[in-house]
Amino acid sequence: MTTATASLGGTFTLPGTSLTLKRIGYGSMQLPGPHVWGPPRDKDAALAVLREAIALGTNHIDTAEFYGPHVSNELIREALAPYPSDLTIVTKIGFDRGEDGSWVIDRTPEGLARQVRENLSSLGLEALDVVNLRLGSAQGANEDSLAEPLGALVELQRQGLVRHIGLSSVTAAQVSEAQGIAKIVCVQNQYNLAHRGDDALIDALAAQGIAYVPFFPLGGFSPLQSSLLGEVAKARGTSQNQVALAWLLQRSPNILVIAGTSSVAHLRENFKAAELTLSAQEIATLDQIAGQASQANE
Repeated sequence: MTTATASLGGTFTLPGTSLTLKRIGYGSMQLPGPHVWGPPRDKDAALAVLREAIALGTNHIDTAEFYGPHVSNELIREALAPYPSDLTIVTKIGFDRGEDGSWVIDRTPEGLARQVRENLSSLGLEALDVVNLRLGSAQGANEDSLAEPLGALVELQRQGLVRHIGLSSVTAAQVSEAQGIAKIVCVQNQYNLAHRGDDALIDALAAQGIAYVPFFPLGGFSPLQSSLLGEVAKARGTSQNQVALAWLLQRSPNILVIAGTSSVAHLRENFKAAELTLSAQEIATLDQIAGQASQANE
């Protein structure tokens, strides 16, 4: 029988909301087929992962209509609806998918409104708990102004279609610009043991009580590889993934982890990171990984 895994790293309440999320959630990006395109390789396995995530105690699912497209949201609805009363589904807008699987930017007011309604339809909801405005390109953040697309999202919030607003793939300057326009409850950027460009931003958001959600917490499509990570995991008799996720949970109390997988076994392994407390020496060792990654890229 499945039992809830410890406290799943504790909880975090999004600022100005009644949404209290478990700090380990589930990211659904790996549920569709290869390259986040088309149906899953094994639909029954995908449904099982979603149900197991809830059984293990999480109440935080991250998704997007452009995962598939439609696939991730439709699987979530089939697996979990009617939804648990405490479940928070976080989605994102700002991209579409071309017929060839390409990632197409669309942040026009009309495009964002359509994307919100598509998310509502595929998830079977009347309002979206949290919508992240995805900025930048498929390659990462840039410094473009977000005033126009964020203004369009605020209008959708005014209409009652969106409850709370977050940002994804943004710089610190864009976060500041956004806060002059709307209440921001979370920021979702790439961050992990090897990619630590957001250290200062995480600390600034923590001081404001704003959640930070690292995507690619395990490296994404290029999994984290480090002899130091392997050494710490081996000494603790646990997996490298668990160590990497435990490091994130201990990095800052405002970090919410959404490691994705299409395997129930890997899901259980990831969630057990909540039971692992790293020592100061282990953290110091792991903190060296970012420097190694920078040298390797020079």
